[in-house]
Amino acid sequence: MKFRLPKTLVLVLLLAACAKVPISNRKQILLYKDSEMLSLSLTSYSDFLKKNPPVPSSEPNAQLVINVGARMRTAVEQYLRQNGYSESIKGFKWEFNLVNNKEVNAWCMPGGKVVVYSGLLPVTQNEASLACVMGHEIAHAVARHGNERMSQEMMTGLGGMALDAALANKSTETRQIFMTAYGAGATVGVILPYSRMHETEADKLGLVFMAMAGYDPNTAIGFWERMSKTGGSKPPELLSTHPSDQTRISNLKAYMPTAMKYYKKS
Repeated sequence: MKFRLPKTLVLVLLLAACAKVPISNRKQILLYKDSEMLSLSLTSYSDFLKKNPPVPSSEPNAQLVINVGARMRTAVEQYLRQNGYSESIKGFKWEFNLVNNKEVNAWCMPGGKVVVYSGLLPVTQNEASLACVMGHEIAHAVARHGNERMSQEMMTGLGGMALDAALANKSTETRQIFMTAYGAGATVGVILPYSRMHETEADKLGLVFMAMAGYDPNTAIGFWERMSKTGGSKPPELLSTHPSDQTRISNLKAYMPTAMKYYKKS
């Protein structure tokens, strides 16, 4: 039986274009429109806040999150504007909220919707470490990692021959990037390495953003060392969506001289 892709899916693939991640300049494939990602983000964000009301801005810790967020936003917008990447945050409507939750967590959805969990604050301990985490999460949104991950999962669900046929009219370079992203099609072979790559990329972008906001990037080392002591047993790095704690810290130290250049300028 001859395999046929749905016409709408073929159209999405044919309209897909290469993009570049700010700072790293890594090429990526994004199969979803930014408007689609922003719409999904807004819905999920609203649903989350209905179940997890934000801590009032009058509370000191909530104000801390808002203040750090404002500095990070200014730094991010400045970097992207100076380097021709302003389009990557077009449509962003920034918000920074603290919610009461014991989980050690924070995230940033497409559109600049940032949420910090109260359980994270005992680990960050200071403003600069909070900026480190928020910079990392904002970097995921700026680099469109969510879009890229969803695109990878879509491609993983397609047959290799079907994907190749759907891309018949694309340029050779674009087709090669698509097929490289498609890889072997197995979870461990494709999704996990890409997730670890996204984490490392977000670490580097986050260091630059916090440095430009006036926070010492070296603070990130101490924070991740504290983070490494908060969890219990962890899966081997090969089967983890995040790099191991030691790998992450080593990568941060290696990138620190670059990040410090932005700190000195700020």
